[in-house]
Amino acid sequence: MGILDMIRGQFIDVIEWTDSSANTMVYKYDNRGKEIMMGAQLTVRESQVAIFVNEGKLADVFQPGRYELSTQNMPIMTALKSWKYGFDSPFKADVYFINTKQFLDLKWGTSNPVMMRDQDFGMIRLRAFGIYTFRVSDPVAFLKEVFGTSELFTVEGVEGQVKRTIISSLSDALAQSKIPALDLAANYDELSQYVLNVVAPKVAPLGLKLESFIIENISLPQEVEQAMDKRTSMGVLGDLNRYTQMQAADAMRDAANNPSGGAGMASGIGAGMAMGQMMQNAMQGTQPQQPAQATVPCVNCTKPIQQGARFCPECGAQQQVQTQACKHCAKPIPQNAKFCPECGGAQ
Repeated sequence: MGILDMIRGQFIDVIEWTDSSANTMVYKYDNRGKEIMMGAQLTVRESQVAIFVNEGKLADVFQPGRYELSTQNMPIMTALKSWKYGFDSPFKADVYFINTKQFLDLKWGTSNPVMMRDQDFGMIRLRAFGIYTFRVSDPVAFLKEVFGTSELFTVEGVEGQVKRTIISSLSDALAQSKIPALDLAANYDELSQYVLNVVAPKVAPLGLKLESFIIENISLPQEVEQAMDKRTSMGVLGDLNRYTQMQAADAMRDAANNPSGGAGMASGIGAGMAMGQMMQNAMQGTQPQQPAQATVPCVNCTKPIQQGARFCPECGAQQQVQTQACKHCAKPIPQNAKFCPECGGAQ
């Protein structure tokens, strides 16, 4: 190796970074103690931003594209180095590549239940989980406020901060929305948009942008879910007449499969009808109604008494029983009697 090759080996002429991971946000270019040549090629790919830092001071920022480093493309670095026009001197600088793509499918969840006052169930505790996505929107602010001089910075470095901000905002959203617990599932989109609008300004000073926020599920305590199941069952049994018919149909089906035959079918139908009637009476809070008995006025006090009674239960007066003559033996018999109690003849 000649001396010229050795000298060239101390200079960097190509600067680029390809990311094979899914969670790297910042990568510090490893110059291995070498100096950057004036005229070196800088390649910044889509979803990347390159930042040059000279002696701890932020210098030039390069958006996606291909650049030939020169005093024209590096105005801030040129001012810091006091280069004159056309002076192509090697220089040292820290080069950071910022990943500006969206980081997807990041999960969030409530580590502790969120308290909520519900109009149906009173004070309840809710748990929720979902996903969110974010990206670096301001690389300069992100460098200053978050990763500083780290050589490698991943999503885990900011994930905890973003999650806690999300959960805090979700608690406020649930408290202020006053949406009943039974209607939360129908308002996931509205709650998600509300939390997104609240969290986005809180993470913006860090150079981050919350792109999306999705609530996958809000779960209720077990005792509340049991109460909801009972209420659902009551709604299913709302039409008790149809329930009775269903019980009878099930009994007929079971009886048809029973080798005992007709007796089994009859008992099955009776049991189904009786069960349906019992449930209907229990739901309505009433007893089975007895058929109304015919009454007639008392001949003395005119109070209604049971038809056929010989004495009035109110005044004790004997009632007149209307009679007619038997067609065969002419004996007096009760009116409208079908047979004569004396001779047995049909009337």
